[in-house]
Amino acid sequence: MDGHFIDLTPENLAQEHLCCIIRSKKPHPGVEEKRRWLAERLREGHVFRKLDEKGVVFIEYAPLERAWVPAEGDNYLYIYCLWVTGPHKGRGYGRALLESCLADARARGKSGVCMLGAGKQKAWLSDQAFARRFGFETADTTETGYELLALSLDGTLPRFTPSAKRGSVERQELTIYYSCQCPYILPCVERVRALCEDGGIPLTLIRVDSLELAKALPCPFNSFAVFYRGAFQTVNLLDEAALRRILRK
Repeated sequence: MDGHFIDLTPENLAQEHLCCIIRSKKPHPGVEEKRRWLAERLREGHVFRKLDEKGVVFIEYAPLERAWVPAEGDNYLYIYCLWVTGPHKGRGYGRALLESCLADARARGKSGVCMLGAGKQKAWLSDQAFARRFGFETADTTETGYELLALSLDGTLPRFTPSAKRGSVERQELTIYYSCQCPYILPCVERVRALCEDGGIPLTLIRVDSLELAKALPCPFNSFAVFYRGAFQTVNLLDEAALRRILRK
């Protein structure tokens, strides 16, 4: 395995590549929003570790108490993202990144590490089969098919908040909760907004802009969640085909 990893810091955040496959010579609104979001989170113990080159090789995690997800548990780390794509796959980077997170958890006396999974792998969630090979197991589930995976270091387990298991809202129109944790979120939100305006489809967009709101969400959440006719649908970002499948339900 070649190369080495660096952590984003308040000092290098403005200059470093954020790893997602967004190629643009102009400032990208999703990337810039992500930088602003990270600038606040890095002061809270959030870690963004990446290969020291332009490529999709990174892990992103935070203390569960400060992670913008509706899960809880004493003294855990929560993995938002672990991605290795393109020519970097198959070179041991994913293993090295996950092992670095686990080593960090042990060094900091953490109870364990957790992440969002699902009964069926979702496109916008990290590879749970890969995590299970390291000992991650299902710690909690929702009736909507999602799982909280955990590798416990002391026998304790994290859990979804009671609200995350509700899986429903009063609104009947298409309703999307989103944060700016992922650079792809804002372009997706604008695409869905335009499609709904063109089709005369009622839409409510709710920006998750605080830890308190994230912890109280009525569904599993990594940075995006969709409801329709009051029922939770998915954490996957939507393209036109996915949107139309939901609206046909």
